[in-house]
Amino acid sequence: MIDVVIDALVREFKTDLAPARFLGAVAGRVLDAGGGPVTMEALIDIIVDDRASAVRSAVRSSLTRWDAEGAAEWTAATAPQTDGRRTLIYTLLGIPEVAFEALTAAFPIAVGPTVIAAPQPWEPWYVPERRVAQNFYWSAYRRVLAVKGWEPEVITGLDVATTAVVQRLADPTRDEPYQSKGLVVGHVQSGKTANFTGVIAKAIDAGYRLVIVLTGTIELLRSQTQRRLDMELIGMQNIDDAEYENDEDWHAGRFLDHVLDPNHSNEAPAIRRLTGRVDDYQALAKGIGTLHYEFADHSRPLFDPVNLYSSNVRVAVVKKNAAVLRKLVADVGRIPTPLEQIPTLIIDDEADQASVNTQNPKNFAAGRIERTAINEQISRLLDTLKRSQYIGYTATPFANVFVDPDDSVNIFPNDFIVSLDRPEKYMGGADFHDADQLDDGVEKTPANSNEKAFVRDLRAQSDEDRTAEMRRALDSFVLAGAIKLYRQSRGVPGDFHHHTMLVHESVKQAEHKALADDFEMVWKRAGYSQPHGLARLENLWDDDFRRVSAVRADPSTASPASFGELEVFIGAACDRIGSGVSPVIVVNGAADKDYIQEPLDFQEHPVWKILVGGTKLSRGFTVEGLTTTYYTRRTAQADTLMQMGRWFGFRPGYRDLVRLFIGREVPGPGGRIVDMYEAFEAVVADEEEFRDELRRFKGVNEAGEPMITPRDVPPMVFQRLPWLRPTATNKMYNAELSYRSVGGQSFSFTMQAPRGDGSYNATHFAAVRPLLDALDESGEFSFIDKDSTSRMFHARYGIVDAEVVLETITRFVWDANWDFEPHRRAFESAMKRGALEDMAILLPIPKTKKPATIGDYPTELPLVNRKREEADYRTGFTGTAVRERDAIEHIAGNPSKLVGGRLADALRSPTRGAMILLFASDPPKGSRHFKSHRRGRADPRDVATLFSYALPYLADPSPKVGFTVRKEGAGAIVDA
Repeated sequence: MIDVVIDALVREFKTDLAPARFLGAVAGRVLDAGGGPVTMEALIDIIVDDRASAVRSAVRSSLTRWDAEGAAEWTAATAPQTDGRRTLIYTLLGIPEVAFEALTAAFPIAVGPTVIAAPQPWEPWYVPERRVAQNFYWSAYRRVLAVKGWEPEVITGLDVATTAVVQRLADPTRDEPYQSKGLVVGHVQSGKTANFTGVIAKAIDAGYRLVIVLTGTIELLRSQTQRRLDMELIGMQNIDDAEYENDEDWHAGRFLDHVLDPNHSNEAPAIRRLTGRVDDYQALAKGIGTLHYEFADHSRPLFDPVNLYSSNVRVAVVKKNAAVLRKLVADVGRIPTPLEQIPTLIIDDEADQASVNTQNPKNFAAGRIERTAINEQISRLLDTLKRSQYIGYTATPFANVFVDPDDSVNIFPNDFIVSLDRPEKYMGGADFHDADQLDDGVEKTPANSNEKAFVRDLRAQSDEDRTAEMRRALDSFVLAGAIKLYRQSRGVPGDFHHHTMLVHESVKQAEHKALADDFEMVWKRAGYSQPHGLARLENLWDDDFRRVSAVRADPSTASPASFGELEVFIGAACDRIGSGVSPVIVVNGAADKDYIQEPLDFQEHPVWKILVGGTKLSRGFTVEGLTTTYYTRRTAQADTLMQMGRWFGFRPGYRDLVRLFIGREVPGPGGRIVDMYEAFEAVVADEEEFRDELRRFKGVNEAGEPMITPRDVPPMVFQRLPWLRPTATNKMYNAELSYRSVGGQSFSFTMQAPRGDGSYNATHFAAVRPLLDALDESGEFSFIDKDSTSRMFHARYGIVDAEVVLETITRFVWDANWDFEPHRRAFESAMKRGALEDMAILLPIPKTKKPATIGDYPTELPLVNRKREEADYRTGFTGTAVRERDAIEHIAGNPSKLVGGRLADALRSPTRGAMILLFASDPPKGSRHFKSHRRGRADPRDVATLFSYALPYLADPSPKVGFTVRKEGAGAIVDA
């Protein structure tokens, strides 16, 4: 009978509608199948049983959808992804209260995407009933993802994320047109295309009948995007067979084959493609009839449901080229159907590139805005199609949030910003950096350090050294290819179809040919079939790949026991890389005739090549099978730098083989020498801080209003690197952050002014002496480590009056690009309201470092190493005490961070905050860090004082942020 019950549970939980009392439904299914009575206790036992994987998967998917539901009849007044919502779900399901805790422990509430939104001018329309009634293309896309091997939970996550976007668009059947403009922020090479494909599928089902996808500025990316949509959404029935006659996936049946032909069925609209795999938009190439919409009743407008759901869809995938967009805009103006009746979805991929107006606002003529050519055409589309919705997609959002929000036909995301979660199994910036998460003094190894595992330095100062570094990068590429072939021969799950190396040293096309020649020469002299070449690879195996794979490979991944097992595969890898004209392919804007080389086409055949290029390989385009990167190019814009991170992405079956060879001493602006690895680390930190700020201030306040809207976001952007601008369009508009508080959450104050002569350090150390004098106790606190293990740390601690702490921190000197005032005002406000009386001060004592004497302070203090940014072009520090923050959040009363241990719990008080102090060795540039107290007394000028603190949770249980105007009457935002 257990199998019958499991089947009934799975069927019931897989329904897409709202939760209902399901005991009777399940019991009915069981009885129909010949089973006996079933109790609620028995059902719950099955649900939480790890052996009933099908049930757990179905339950998890349903709970995730219900937790995230924005608004529906059954949700009452509960907010998404809250304990209140989950309690309501259990109640509607008929589950007894005694089981709530066990079920939530088995199925934690998923966080979901972060949504920052303005109030909608309409009632919720994209409700569950409507999603179920019209879901042909979304269901088809969901099947495609399942066939590709996506886990059910991951598909459900995409379902939730795409619903969060679509429900922010205007109802296509709405009488009054409304243009919703939004921004979706993903990660570089993290699946943004999958998200907007899902959004398009749901939008078509909902009634959008013109879909325009704007890709990057190069045909390579446009063609890749067209093929992806053709293969996974549009489907074979809507495509001419001849278009993909040379595509191996087409002949292998991997393109979507719909369950019914929408061209000969009334159950779903057909899709008319206005662009093709190799054809960008051509003026009326398909004839004006292609743009003529079908009407069931000419007495009603197109957006009337009678007409809308029986009309077909037009889809155009267009690169952002002014000439091409002019043709599209001109033809849209000639559509016979009244334009204000056509529900249109505009997806702008890589929305921070070319789309944003970059004209200097100081040069705007009175009453007229001068626009860049591409921005002008996008603005004309929006102006022409009154029922159009604009969604920008990007991994680097700063250009978009700095757009002028008062320009009515611009693309500022007035209505919503959706920040997508980092996907599972994704390798992003954090996977190549360590973020000060190691205990001070612990040696870095491939097991505990991402840098040691995946990053290799490029420091060549001579041609001979440069050649040696190039050869080592090529050796890594060849050895990784051999290991891929070995794993493929052992049936290891993974994607080993393509194997590529990216070489990015310059954006100049003239330099690409010379660089390609250099790598080809190194390849020819590498001797991979000769004893000296094999000996070199064996040393690389022993010193690098064997050690990294032993601690970084997936558990299901097989690795050779010895180099001898790899030798036969090395020859095969070299044959694949060296086949054809050359092992190197130059990928840039030059004509194909300028290079004698293999064509780059990931669809027609496996690609095992070294790719040399610039812009074409640094924006949106997915380099399939990328395993080895050789990168030395510098840029002065943070978003451009991040977009060059092509080594980010999914690496199924070969994550441990990825290697980043990156320049550590690259000529920079003003004659400076730039460490590109550290530059990436700073950009990654800024991006994560931006995402964290969105998470902290999402949702609504006590009055039910948004805590912040998209117009409030720009003043919250902090720029860590003064020389590395957030974006080329760094226009801030008329607002500045004036108040910032998140009760119970810690904030790390790392943005200190440049070291200079060390006088700021001396000032800071003198300022905290009253806090040090109060540390008269010591004890053990706990934290949750990155491997989810509870660990302990020892600390001195004491309780200090809040006024003393405020006086102390007010004396600190901060980076000129960062403002402490919003935090000071929140601290002061909590004191005035009686919500903050004192603070627990913790000074962690490292186990591996001896204390030191600092200046004339009578007690020895722990002195740790922390990375200060170089004073001539960077300021502040990369972190303070990352893991120990759990303890101060526990003391501050954060209800979700009660993991600091018994002592932290004993120190809790409703009006008590908590702070962590650290003292970091900060000698003059070029000097060695202070390592032992035996070397003498440390000068306070050579010691940086760092701190993090958390205000009491009850001071601001709902995060609060406030803004003030810079100039009255200048289009200011309103306070949140």
